[in-house]
Amino acid sequence: MSLSRRDLIELGLAGTSAALITNVASAQPAVQQPAAKLPEGERIGVAVVGLGKLSLEQIIPALRKTTGVKLAALVSGHPDKARRVAAENNLPADAIYSYEDFDRIARDPRVGIVYIVLPNFLHKEYTIRAFKTGKHVLCEKPMATTVADAEAMIAAGKAANRQLMIAYRCHYEPKNLEAMRRIRSGRYGKPRLVVTDMLRGSDLNDPSDAWRLDMVKSGGGALADMGIYGINGARYLLNEEPVEVRAWEHTDRSDPRFKTVPDLVAWQFRFPSGAIANGSTSFSVGGTMRWDVFCDKARLRGDPGAYYNGNHLEIFSSPDEGEVKIAEVDQFAREMDWMGDVVRGRVPLVSPGEEGLQDMRLMAAILQSTREGGRTVTVDWQYKRAHDPAVAVPVA
Repeated sequence: MSLSRRDLIELGLAGTSAALITNVASAQPAVQQPAAKLPEGERIGVAVVGLGKLSLEQIIPALRKTTGVKLAALVSGHPDKARRVAAENNLPADAIYSYEDFDRIARDPRVGIVYIVLPNFLHKEYTIRAFKTGKHVLCEKPMATTVADAEAMIAAGKAANRQLMIAYRCHYEPKNLEAMRRIRSGRYGKPRLVVTDMLRGSDLNDPSDAWRLDMVKSGGGALADMGIYGINGARYLLNEEPVEVRAWEHTDRSDPRFKTVPDLVAWQFRFPSGAIANGSTSFSVGGTMRWDVFCDKARLRGDPGAYYNGNHLEIFSSPDEGEVKIAEVDQFAREMDWMGDVVRGRVPLVSPGEEGLQDMRLMAAILQSTREGGRTVTVDWQYKRAHDPAVAVPVA
């Protein structure tokens, strides 16, 4: 299947010491988000770049529910589609941009944030272009296809003195946040093992899968698309960074889907606390996005743990606590409202470019280990996230 540049653009979807544990458990979130929608004139405008599945089915509908940001512009290579979506969302004709005249957005005071929802290999280009227009950037994950591109995006944001946030929606999702807070509390003892399985099937005839099955365009196939949830998940659940990684791959190269990308990848992280994380991802296995954290006194399970909606949190202990009941939120709305408050200076930047860069480096180390037959790769880069979501973000 042959895809033009315009088509590719449009297909974008997208431990601690006992004292510290006690402090984290008792800490209240530093800042609360506004409960009521701000007046129209006080809400920050968002330009959505790319009108693929994720934008049409999740992000734009979520912008109808946000309290502090609003849809202000569309960037698309398909004028008819853009006009239709603009009409559905009461946007004027001059709020529609093409990829060619995207830079004109610099003169649009209605736009404060640019949300990059494009295939991975285009993230760097449009993030840097957005920074040059003076706008803040929210970029889908993985943030790029190479470590060098991720570093360039961070540098561009610093040069422009603008915020770069990576769209790690699970940092703002109530079930994941509750799991983080319970693990930090120490009530279940020390976390010893994390297991993440992020798997789904794929189809070359589906245009939204076609670029994901291209190593240059995706940066890693299933590892970049699904595996990143397990990589980032193990890190935020434990609130520490791995120091070693080993990984293995099994790919049937006779399968036309896997000419350039790996299929089944499994990895193991070792953390400074002694905890181990086992992760897996594949583009040829029935779908699941689940995680388990085994502590001394209990097991916490998210199954599913990273869906757009319908996530579950269960606690298996003695006696069993069962399912934890927490009201769902629109994850995309919450994520975008958080970005709006970051721009206002009301909340900390929980998911910065450096967080995305850490995952890019870990994915590169995983692929290196697979190429070297599972050799242990040292990944102790001394990265430490600036803000723990369990403390900074309210559960609900």
